[in-house]
Amino acid sequence: MVKALENVHVVITGASDGLGYAMAEALLNKGAKVAVASRPGSKLTEAVKKLKEKGYTTTVFELPLDVRSERSVEDAVKWVKTEWGKIDVLVNNAGIGMRTVNPRFLAEPQPFYKVTPIGFRDLIETNLTGYFLVARGFTPLMIEQGKGRIINITMNHETMRRKGFVPYGPSRAATESLSAIMAEDLKESGISVNMLLPGGATATGMIPDDLRREIEAKFRLIQPEVMAKPIVFLASAEAEGITGERIVATEFESWLKEKSK
Repeated sequence: MVKALENVHVVITGASDGLGYAMAEALLNKGAKVAVASRPGSKLTEAVKKLKEKGYTTTVFELPLDVRSERSVEDAVKWVKTEWGKIDVLVNNAGIGMRTVNPRFLAEPQPFYKVTPIGFRDLIETNLTGYFLVARGFTPLMIEQGKGRIINITMNHETMRRKGFVPYGPSRAATESLSAIMAEDLKESGISVNMLLPGGATATGMIPDDLRREIEAKFRLIQPEVMAKPIVFLASAEAEGITGERIVATEFESWLKEKSK
């Protein structure tokens, strides 16, 4: 039986766990070939092994990629050209969270002036510059093909303004500006650029395990699988011509219904 995304080749950054892993599994389930991209190491290897054990032995690929390194991005692009010869969808998802600058960021938010410069720069380098570098690396191949899709994962506007959320909030606010400009820059190239976000705090590795109960008492955590339906849609033929959109996963069904009118 032919699956909906058969022969669709997807690279997902930050896919060794959390939202990235959930999106990879959803796309694999529909027949896509998926390169699970993340910093090299046992975590990445284990994630790919786990997916292969679920039956995706010939469609899942391990792609070591440090989004902060131009050389690493170049190597990933070369791998795609050599192994696949094309890329249909790029999902920019790699990121680090507030726990890197304040482990108790939700329980005890700290003001921006207490964030260390190195902590600020490190997060921006991954969450914003990383999106830029990876998109910059793969876009020429998409332009050469005359088609392609870029999906940038972002977050709620409320989080961008939330107390104690520097630098994570600013990193994703900038991601949204970057995405909007990318969509405009690529309109004539047959390449779409859309944003996708869960719609609230998610149960991922960005939330420290020792604070999970405390945080769950204050917030209703969304499971990463919420990204499954919208990511499959954005990679499918149904999303042809859709660009510059900001899609909230928890509101996907209503968004799709409105879009279909």
